[in-house]
Amino acid sequence: MSFMEWWDGFWATYNTVIFSIGVNAMLALSIYVTLSCGLLSLANAAFMGIGAYTASLLTMQFELPFPIALAAGGVLPSLVALVIGIPTLRLSGVYLAMATLGFGEVVRVIVLNLEITGGPMGLNGVPPITEWWHIVLLLGVTIYALARLRRSKTGRAFEAIKEDEVAARLMGVNVAGYKLLAFVIGAAIAGVAGGLNAHFTFTIGPNNYGFENAVDILTMAVFGGTSNLIGPMIGSTILSLLPEVLRHFKDFRLAINGLILILVVLYLPKGIWDPRRIRAFLGRNADKKVK
Repeated sequence: MSFMEWWDGFWATYNTVIFSIGVNAMLALSIYVTLSCGLLSLANAAFMGIGAYTASLLTMQFELPFPIALAAGGVLPSLVALVIGIPTLRLSGVYLAMATLGFGEVVRVIVLNLEITGGPMGLNGVPPITEWWHIVLLLGVTIYALARLRRSKTGRAFEAIKEDEVAARLMGVNVAGYKLLAFVIGAAIAGVAGGLNAHFTFTIGPNNYGFENAVDILTMAVFGGTSNLIGPMIGSTILSLLPEVLRHFKDFRLAINGLILILVVLYLPKGIWDPRRIRAFLGRNADKKVK
């Protein structure tokens, strides 16, 4: 068997998994933005759904070019985030999580009852436009933009708000404005990820963007670690691959998945990728070698 034949077989079998890794990385980064500003939001699954339905309807009903549909899939969730963020972001902690989770349920119920969205059946026959390079390109742009943001004045303001909101306000930081900005950026990234996802799964439904998905997105970021951009991508990659790796365990797969998550939370509370822990570990090893 030649390499090309092997690759064609591999790609035909695992292309959906590979696509999912890229999309999940974007979703993990979308919630990383809000977490970096100290916001515990569970609205990203709803923003993903808004982006997915918007992009899908534009390509299916209006036959607009894919780039325009994806752009709209990012813009509409951003506008929704802007509208709901102004009153909602006055809350914090578990109250904000409950409010954004409620927003997600409102979006799901609206989608369930609209004829244009296909109601409970969702949309079938979404054109399979998404290519691997679309995901690579948009993920790369997202990483670059967030890396620049992290090192900018805005990124420093996010960090200050996360560490101590009262102190940041006393230092003259526009806390409400920066929180809203983080919320809107996260919504845009989640919306674009939803548009990409819809155009390789062929079908979408309101249950794809409910409570379980909201928790999954948060878990991917926390599992990997939220101290920098690498953690959420590692977490999303591992959690995307786990179902495939544990496929042979069949009925025990979900239990093993849950056990792994529990062990990480207990023994690696800051996630798998914690630069301080890694540097300390490397430092201890270096000291042992010197001795």
